Amino acid sequence: MSTAADTLRTLHRIHQQLGDLRERRERGPKQVQAHRNNVTKLEQAAQAAHDAVKAAKMAADQKQLELKAGETKIADLKRKLNEAQSNREYQALLVQIAADEMAKSVLEDEIFEALGKIDELQAEIGEAEKRLARAKEELTKTEAAVRDEAALIQGDLTRLEGELKTTEANLPGEFKEVYFRVVKSKGSEGMARVENDCCGGCFQQIQPNRMNQLFMEHAVLCTSCGRLLYLPEDRGMKRRA
Repeated sequence: MSTAADTLRTLHRIHQQLGDLRERRERGPKQVQAHRNNVTKLEQAAQAAHDAVKAAKMAADQKQLELKAGETKIADLKRKLNEAQSNREYQALLVQIAADEMAKSVLEDEIFEALGKIDELQAEIGEAEKRLARAKEELTKTEAAVRDEAALIQGDLTRLEGELKTTEANLPGEFKEVYFRVVKSKGSEGMARVENDCCGGCFQQIQPNRMNQLFMEHAVLCTSCGRLLYLPEDRGMKRRA
């Protein structure tokens, strides 16, 4: 014959299982959202890499235009050099050509460096796209896994909720009001097994008179944490024997 302690043990086990299942159900969408956030972050990184290449190409193109303009200017100065009317004008043109040739050389070095930087940035785009593709693949896998698990969890929840109602109906009358009150307040933490004459929830020592009430199958709450107490199976069997 089932005792109140047997029923409470079963109820506690069901509540704990339900709590674990509900936690798993809530964890799934959070995992999916974490993967979505990662995909968004990597999409932004990939876009930033593309933008960096675009900006670098525009800067290199601008330098190419400046180089072309400089070469045109030097060619014009050389033409004027051949047409110089005086030594003073000739020398001034030589100085200007030398300065422009130096500026041209510096600009050519900058263009070479810019093209090398573009190559580096292009490689970064490739890596960013690979990371993004992997993240999207992980997101797809996680979404599928969470959907599959959610279906299994819902099945277990439905089964356990039915088992819970059936088991609650077996509670003795004096236990029902206390049980429903503590479960409403504390959920799966509303009950605790007695361990070494202590509350299994808060480990507070249980007074001897309250232990006697437990053996007499009375509804007993822990005076410290308010959990509904029940004896472990071996203690109940020894007492009944």
